[in-house]
Amino acid sequence: MYEAFFGLREKPFALTPNTGFMVQLAPYQACLNLLRVALGEGEGFIKVTGEVGTGKTLLCRALLNELDAAQYQVAWLPNPTLTPMALRQALAQELHIAEAAELDNHGLLTALHARLIQLAGQGKSTVLLIDEAQALPTATLEALRLLTNLETEHRKLLQVVLFGQPELDATLAREDFRQLRQRITFSYSLRPLDVSDATRYLQERLAVAGYRGEPLFKAAAVRLLVRGSGGIPRLLNILANKCLMVAFGEGARQVLARHVRRALDDTEGAKPFWRSASRLFGWKIAAGGLSLALIVGAWPWLSHLAEVLP
Repeated sequence: MYEAFFGLREKPFALTPNTGFMVQLAPYQACLNLLRVALGEGEGFIKVTGEVGTGKTLLCRALLNELDAAQYQVAWLPNPTLTPMALRQALAQELHIAEAAELDNHGLLTALHARLIQLAGQGKSTVLLIDEAQALPTATLEALRLLTNLETEHRKLLQVVLFGQPELDATLAREDFRQLRQRITFSYSLRPLDVSDATRYLQERLAVAGYRGEPLFKAAAVRLLVRGSGGIPRLLNILANKCLMVAFGEGARQVLARHVRRALDDTEGAKPFWRSASRLFGWKIAAGGLSLALIVGAWPWLSHLAEVLP
């Protein structure tokens, strides 16, 4: 809708995790560096936690893309709501074990052990990446711990990287998970973006999408975006996209604070304190009752009217 107006080749703030748009911000770079070091150690669990929308899935995909296939055999489970048996079957399929679905529990464990030993003999480390790990059922978490018991006299045969929301920390803090907790050798907690991070995030994503020119988001607009989103990248994407729609609807070439206020009012996920502040100061964010859709929809008609009027 607004791409041509701002000189963009594509939408810069889509919600689908796309590693081509990944910005090497300090929190992300620090997390990836830790993951590289931890995988080099070759032992135990690695845990990455962060609030909803902080970029865990993006980091998981970035790690998937950079692990050398000659050195690592990677298994990826994006949907962890599995029974213990289903977890073993899914891992077996990821490791290309034939007829995994036909094996019983004992046969599956035997086949997994043999395959892991075979991969180790080829000089490969096997890494299991689990996204949305906070959704792992209790019994499946315990089955996962038991899988990491598979080892030789010299090394563990399976490393596990857990990407999850803070609820994962609460689960692992329970007394009955103390054995698994003790096996977490490295962990990282993703923090929200500050104003400096957000400024770079917006500018670099716009550049990847083809934007050239002066900063599209004014400094005051960025500060308001960070306040309203809590520094959560997913919310930043939603709000930035709506800001561009509002600016396009007005024919404005830069995103200003007033555009951000309209986007915030139109976004259910905006921070609750923002809504409280808007009530406190009496801001008329809806701007005369026009919805975001109406503002954008009116732009072509308004442009035509401006051309025909003297």
